[in-house]
Amino acid sequence: MAAPLLDCIDIENKDITADALHTQWRFARYLVEERKAHYHFTVKGNQPTLLKDISDFFQEILDKDPEAIDFTPGDHGRIETRRIWTTSELNGYLDFPHVGQAFAVEREFIDKKTGVLKKDIAYGITSRTKDEADAKRVLKVNRGHWTIENSCHYILDWSFDEDRSTIRTGYGPENMTRLRKFAISVIKSKKLKKETVAQKMRKLSFKVRAVFDYLKMTKKFQTA
Repeated sequence: MAAPLLDCIDIENKDITADALHTQWRFARYLVEERKAHYHFTVKGNQPTLLKDISDFFQEILDKDPEAIDFTPGDHGRIETRRIWTTSELNGYLDFPHVGQAFAVEREFIDKKTGVLKKDIAYGITSRTKDEADAKRVLKVNRGHWTIENSCHYILDWSFDEDRSTIRTGYGPENMTRLRKFAISVIKSKKLKKETVAQKMRKLSFKVRAVFDYLKMTKKFQTA
């Protein structure tokens, strides 16, 4: 489903980021061979051999100094630090098309209120070689992917408490997610000033007239 969505977009020489679901041979070849673009994929358990090959290689590397570090301000009540290690030594070994380099990103999160520290390691591959993208650039692309991903999922998780939804049968979960995302898109489309989506939702919650006023659907906003 991902490729048809990109058919009408000029992506030549662009970095196309995707989570583990899209780390697939066919999609990689579509991007590199047909569209002359570059992929930046996360590698997880749905590609077990690929994941094992990359993670085994980096086990001894992670004790060394990282090639680049990215510090993120304490948004959403936590401070984030990302460290990256890259390699091109696996290019001819990994069973995946057009690998330019593999990478490991250590993500460290510190809760500002509790001081609790958590760490995890994410692995990935990109079709860009080290000559085309150094560690700093690879980390920047990786960070950009999760900024977009989290901007939506954070609102769904915290404002709608989606993970605790009891709607689990049929098309219910899928349809409710679409409605929630539609609501988020409508609020964002109104060019929020200093308010967040969550703050605007609290103002509009259970206030039907305020919602219609906000959407400019009441009589006072109608023009001849």
